[in-house]
Order: sequence, then C-alpha cells, then structure tokens
Amino acid sequence: MISNHDEKLKTEYIVANRYRLIQKVGSGSFGKIYSAYDITTGEKVAIKMEKSQSKHLQLCFESKVYRILQSYAGIPAMKDYIEENDYNSLVIELLGPSLEKLFDKCKRKFNLKTVLMLALQIIDRLELLHSRCFIHRDVKPDNFLIGTGRLCHRLYLIDFGLAKKYKSSTTGVHIPYRDDKSLTGTARYASSNTHMGIEQSRRDDMESLGYMLLYFLRGNLPWQGLQASNKKEKYRKIGEMKVSTSIESLCRGFPNEFVLYFKYCRSLDFEKKPDYNYLRKIFKLLFKKMGYVDDDLYLWFFVPDEE
Repeated sequence: MISNHDEKLKTEYIVANRYRLIQKVGSGSFGKIYSAYDITTGEKVAIKMEKSQSKHLQLCFESKVYRILQSYAGIPAMKDYIEENDYNSLVIELLGPSLEKLFDKCKRKFNLKTVLMLALQIIDRLELLHSRCFIHRDVKPDNFLIGTGRLCHRLYLIDFGLAKKYKSSTTGVHIPYRDDKSLTGTARYASSNTHMGIEQSRRDDMESLGYMLLYFLRGNLPWQGLQASNKKEKYRKIGEMKVSTSIESLCRGFPNEFVLYFKYCRSLDFEKKPDYNYLRKIFKLLFKKMGYVDDDLYLWFFVPDEE
C-alpha cells in the first residue's frame, strides 16, 4: 500500500526544479531510490532520497565517497547532491539491473564462466575502493549493477552508505583493531571475523566476495533461512554456522580454486593488504583451464526477458 507521502513523491515531486521523479525502483533502511528525468538535459537518472530528519543520515557521506571515486571505471557517475525541504537527494547515472535481479532471471544459478568473469571485475572494483582508503562493508549481489547500452558488460559497484575509511589518506595510518563491534552489513555475506565482533578491514570485503561467488554457484548458502526469534539471535546462529562449516564442505562440488581463495582471505592479518593480483590469477588460471573464451558473454544474455 502506497502512503500519501510516497504518492506525492511519485507523482508530483521535482527535485531542485530539475529532476522529475518517474517511479520507485528500490528502497532500503536509508530511504528510497527513484528513476527520474533530468528536465535540463533530457536524460534519465537515479535518485536516492532520505528524509533529512532520519536517525542515521547516509547520503551526504555517500556523496563524498562518490566524489573521491569519480571518473574510475565501474563507479557510477554522480550528477548531484541536494539538500532541499525535507529530503537529501543523491543523483547518479541510471544503470541496469543488479546481480541479484539477474540471478533471479537465470533461475538462481550462474554457470562457472559467468561467476569467474564477475569475480575478476569485482576484485578490480574492490581494489580500486581500497586504494582510495575505503572499505565497502556491504559486498552483496544487490550492490553490483550492470551498465546499459555498449557498457552492458561492465559491472558497477554502488551503495557506499556503510563504507568506512580504514586508513588515513595523508598519514597512511590504519584504523586500530577492535573486537567489540556490532555487525555492519548483510549477515548472509559477512565475514566470520565480522560475526565475532572484529572491526572490518580489507580482508572482510574479500571474504564477503567469496560467499557471494559461492551463492551464485550453489544457488544458496547453508545459513540461509535459519529461524530465530530476533535479529540478534539470527546473526548469532548465522555466525556459528559460518564458523563451523568448513571451507571444503562449503565449496564441495566446485573447483578447488574457491577453497584457495577462502583460505587466502581468512589467512590475512587485520592490516594486511590483500594480494589482488594473486586472487585474480587464481580465477584467471581456472578460466583458462576450463577452456572458456573471454568474450563478456554472461549467462543472462542467453535468458529471454519474461513477458
């Protein structure tokens, strides 16, 4: 059921006398995402909106991260950040569907070739983010979108609302180790250390990517669907199952390279910079061993759109 407030936004709202909302395309704890029409240029854009009275404001911070990452491949172009009336609005280029939506389109299984091509692009995106002194802290399929038109093969990293600076860009000093943190991010893909309350660093983004790749190959993860009376208990159960499930059993039925990937990520010390080239090499060699052609033809290109 659409509230009067949502209806007004959907049908009447023009942001900064420039962006006319078209329709809601997503929502989250921060607020809502709309597709919109730029009256000045005639192009379609995406707008994230949050109420300026919200308890946890994210968009001003996120706009600053976007500014730092602008002009790099696989980062959406930021068009505008506006604080107006009761809303903060972040305007970015309109992209294609998320990996989660494409996963649904492919009946919730990706083939190995698709997963390996995705892995290589995502490692590139995370390396870029880390090189700018930020960690993402919410690596999951919803936060990767594909491009449109001639860039439909390119993967874009989005949603920096939970990102955090892990070291000073001037001094290079790393944030201190702590073990009293509550879980930030999405429990399904959170690293085992994150479940144990340990401050996140670069290694945790990489481990989360590993869970995401296994999710795509398997169709699910063993800790999905656990019953609990509240969120805290659910997080605890997921964490216990994650720690007690061996990497070998998690990766059973799939190439050993995924075991190598997880073992490497879990071996990293808190401040250690991941060897991105080594991780890419693991997957590139497997790609070659399988005889795949590097043609950017992902599984979803062969699945017709539903009527």
